[in-house]
Amino acid sequence: MVRANGAVSLRELARVVQTSEVTVRRDVRALEAEGLLDRRHGGAVLPGGFTRESGFPQKSHLATAEKTAIADLAASFVEEGEAVVVGAGTTTQELARRLARVPGLTVVTNSLLVAQALAHANRVEVVMTGGTLRGSNYALVGSGAEQSLQGLRVSRAFLSGSGLTAERGLSTSNMLSASVDRALVQAAAEVVVLADHTKLGTDTMFQTVPTDVITRLVTDEPPAHDDRAATELQALADQGVHISVAGPGAGSGPAAGVPGEPVPARRRDVPPLPGQRRSLPLGPGRPEAPGQGGPPGAQLRSAVSLDQPPTARVADLRRR
Repeated sequence: MVRANGAVSLRELARVVQTSEVTVRRDVRALEAEGLLDRRHGGAVLPGGFTRESGFPQKSHLATAEKTAIADLAASFVEEGEAVVVGAGTTTQELARRLARVPGLTVVTNSLLVAQALAHANRVEVVMTGGTLRGSNYALVGSGAEQSLQGLRVSRAFLSGSGLTAERGLSTSNMLSASVDRALVQAAAEVVVLADHTKLGTDTMFQTVPTDVITRLVTDEPPAHDDRAATELQALADQGVHISVAGPGAGSGPAAGVPGEPVPARRRDVPPLPGQRRSLPLGPGRPEAPGQGGPPGAQLRSAVSLDQPPTARVADLRRR
């Protein structure tokens, strides 16, 4: 209603959804914490200029189960001995905790929280950018961070953001964060976006990754009533983004009787439309098809990590 009208009153919201104004006020407060709207006296309006951003304490308590499932699935794409970049965010912090178990991994990051999660991982090398500390999300930003990424080349980048749409791709509400994220993207052969369903269909001020640059989206299953998220997933798949959806059962624990090993996240993959499938790099030693893979002669450890496992269930949104 806010998107359609620009503003709405709490009384009108309570009438439409047939509940009390107290309940509506609580829900509006939660939506404001996610950056989806701004509260005003007696109502709510669209975010002013798409400039508001929730701080880390607020973000860390939003969609925690979904972020855990997404991180579990995203970590399954990373191979031993690989070099990756991991951006700032609460979802990427969850991913970093799981990457601590990957031997021989090199992680380049501008996030203090990501670095902290990997600080005691003996077999993981952490490389931090320079830059100026941005306290609201514990990330290094500015020209120092961007310059330290020049000349860097890794297999893939894992990024999060404030919103994701098929029209504009990944976006954030802070200019400095957006600029560093773009530099992280330039350093990677593939771009993997981690975004829970609450960010789908949300647009914020500064574009970080255009849709045509996103190789894969790792997300969670939208609720049955969330038509906006489902529509956005369909639109992203139509534009060639390979979508991996983490389903129920994602988590960590004993796997196949091996103590301490992670349980693979249940997943379903939504391939891009025929003719628009994004080129994923081929494996080492395999011939590279015309127009596929990274720059000529590039040897990347990540070459086969995004291939579907034989047991993955493949679902085509067009059949829904």
